Amino acid sequence: MAQQRLQQFVQHLTSTDARSRLEAKSPDDVVITLAIRTPLTKAKKGGLKDTVLDDLLYSVFKSSIDKSKIDPSKVDDICVGNVLNGKAAYVARAAALAAGFPNTTALSVCNRWCSSGLLSVQTIANAIKAGSIEVGLAVGAESMSLDRDDGIKEFSETVMQNPESKDCTMPMGWTSENVSRDFGVSRAKMDAFAARSFQRAEAAQKAGRFDEEIAPVHTTIVDPKTGEKTRVVVDRDDGIRPGTTAEGLGKIRSAFPQYGPNTTGGNASQVTDGAAAVLLMKRSTAEKLGQPILAKFVGATVAALAPRIMGIGPSLAIPKLMSIYNFTNADVDLFEINEAFASMAVYCEEKLGIDPEVLNVNGGAIALGHPLGCTGARQIATGISACKQRGKKVLVTSMCIGLGMGMASLIVVE
Repeated sequence: MAQQRLQQFVQHLTSTDARSRLEAKSPDDVVITLAIRTPLTKAKKGGLKDTVLDDLLYSVFKSSIDKSKIDPSKVDDICVGNVLNGKAAYVARAAALAAGFPNTTALSVCNRWCSSGLLSVQTIANAIKAGSIEVGLAVGAESMSLDRDDGIKEFSETVMQNPESKDCTMPMGWTSENVSRDFGVSRAKMDAFAARSFQRAEAAQKAGRFDEEIAPVHTTIVDPKTGEKTRVVVDRDDGIRPGTTAEGLGKIRSAFPQYGPNTTGGNASQVTDGAAAVLLMKRSTAEKLGQPILAKFVGATVAALAPRIMGIGPSLAIPKLMSIYNFTNADVDLFEINEAFASMAVYCEEKLGIDPEVLNVNGGAIALGHPLGCTGARQIATGISACKQRGKKVLVTSMCIGLGMGMASLIVVE
């Protein structure tokens, strides 16, 4: 008993030391001064279904300037995470210029599948740390309505001879069933997790907890029957299904019966349109420019694993992040883990020993949607808002990545 109390005391001291270290402030900290997102809307059906990537980016760029009130000429570089649009480099540069960034603001596009939004944040943060830029804007955006991903059926004969290379052709639904089967994640657990996501998102929307992070989009919707065009303001997520229960989800048929029985349209992330933006600079720069400091971006890392079970990527990326920055679950106030599929979300929650009460407290991608390139930046906007609303500080975000990877970030909210 005495030994147990001593261990608890040591753990408490260690946790206290980690928190103090994480919350310490320095002029050279990379900080976040703005984190916003568009509403997330159902692909092919929702409010952004007719909004091309050009206009989606234009809107989030314009909102970033308007809401931050920063002089756009102060922004040295923009990095845009996008997965599906093959001409994103053209589109993003043109949209930035149209939105008011001068031609002296550089821009690049990055793609690491579902982590592209976070990769853009890491890219900008690393450039600031290296001293190559002072101010940067990280963006994630995806029009899944208009930019399709039909997957890939095969590679060259030489590449297909490697079993893991061949696994890179697997549809994502197949990988979800692999996780469910390999790690014993039942349909009942998956539906219960999905119901929790919907219920939390419904409660958050009704309470207005998303309002602060959402930047409305002025756009045009086309009536699919008449072709009539109508100007609208999209200001709410439209994928949340009120009244969702595990029992109701249990009645939905398998979406991929050829691969397994457990993954459905109700317990997997929605196909969605949306964009998000994160403005970063050093603490000293933010103070000089009069920018409000929302949070400190401590850092991010990536891990990799077998493509056939790509969903469990966060279970590798988060421990790696913890080892780099020397902290534990006990030091984290809130986790945002992307709910690509309930199979991987349940596995990661259990494997990492995360308290369900601190994971995706306002729901996740099953309820809100997963615009591929947007999610990594969107999670930061949502996570910072959730921390501020609850008086919390230490936030970890993470997601699995198609083809067998995971990424995670550590943020301290102020």
